[in-house]
Amino acid sequence: MRDAVILLALPFLLFVIAKRPFIGLGLCIWTALFFPNGWLYGIAASIRYNLLFAGVTVASYAILKNKPKFKLTTTGGLILLFFAWTTLSTLMGIGYADRAWDFWNRFLKVIALFLFVLTIVENKLHVDFFLWCTVLSVGFFADLEALKYLLSGGGHMIEGMSGHVLGDRNELSIAFVMILPMCAYLLQEYGKRSKVVSAALLGTMALIVVAVIGTQSRGGFIVLVALGAYYYLKSERKGLLTVLLVILVVGVSQVVTDQWVARIQSVDAAGQDASFMGRVVAWKLSFILAYHNPFFGGGFKALETFPVWHMLSQEFNSFSWFYTGDHFPDQDRVRAAHSVYFQVLGDHGFAGLAIYLSFLIGAFQKARKVVRVARQHKLPQWLPRLATTLQLTMFAFCLGGSSLSFAYFDLTFAVIGLLIVLESRILPSVLLAHENGIEPS
Repeated sequence: MRDAVILLALPFLLFVIAKRPFIGLGLCIWTALFFPNGWLYGIAASIRYNLLFAGVTVASYAILKNKPKFKLTTTGGLILLFFAWTTLSTLMGIGYADRAWDFWNRFLKVIALFLFVLTIVENKLHVDFFLWCTVLSVGFFADLEALKYLLSGGGHMIEGMSGHVLGDRNELSIAFVMILPMCAYLLQEYGKRSKVVSAALLGTMALIVVAVIGTQSRGGFIVLVALGAYYYLKSERKGLLTVLLVILVVGVSQVVTDQWVARIQSVDAAGQDASFMGRVVAWKLSFILAYHNPFFGGGFKALETFPVWHMLSQEFNSFSWFYTGDHFPDQDRVRAAHSVYFQVLGDHGFAGLAIYLSFLIGAFQKARKVVRVARQHKLPQWLPRLATTLQLTMFAFCLGGSSLSFAYFDLTFAVIGLLIVLESRILPSVLLAHENGIEPS
């Protein structure tokens, strides 16, 4: 049945993409995050939807008559510089070359999506459609898994699909939190137009909270609490929000297990937690790797190759100031860096990390600029609201990514692209329309 629905819809989707490239862009992020092949079983499962949609999108954009003017900006330039840097680090890598180049090829697709955003998106409709596609991918999975969790009385463990970019439950939990601000924005923009849309988005937001809990990810829960605290402090209806939170907490408390409670409580004793300290050990080895390869690091996945892991372990005691307690590198298996910052540090050196942090900071600065200018000139409220939404999405990534190897996530680079477009293309357009007394689109 699923195959039949997809195969019947495919010609129509390709037709509308050929007419409107921004629809193809939205479907690209949808396929990247939803992983439709994982839901199909017959002939439809053999189709490479992401590649197909991307190809038609490029062709559609190529024949587009009035193309938006391409603007890279400094932040965009830093991302391309970072990609070039990763290419050099892969060429000089000390890990397994085949594995490194395979990961480089995946990152190339992430950069291609980023460039698609810069070239295609030009107005609010395009951004909103992109956000809808994101919510309908990650949000749909969150809804489905949260319902399973509730129906099982908390016994269902929420995990991503095997082989998917969000296959790891910890990374999946951060992705869940990242789309919460998008749901809130879409609720404000479209909730008043339809009670069905409003109910669907409110339900999705509640189920996302349940889904984060169902992953049993401590990092995801911490980011969820931090984001919830922001919305609570900014809310003008704290009374209603308090009632809703109480209902949600009471409801979820009926299904959470003792195991989940124990995991969350272990956050208070991180220094004695073997899992957390194992991550600190990986952070230290990433630092040692960058110390010996300060410019280009070890290349993609270098830390996760046993010869490199073993070699770095020999110098583990050389940096006593990097505290790991009584925990030392495991000599039977390797671990990932478990931090986007230490991941980039080990993969691409101190210089690579500096570039990475620069474009993350640049993204936040663009969001702040849009909010400042919009309020200064009294522009439509959706503009600062959208900028804040994307900023909160980046905040969730930056906080949650501090304990995950999640540095090259598709959605993160796409959101940075949206912020670049918002600041360099949409903001000037709305400002000009406002000055001329025209209602901006």
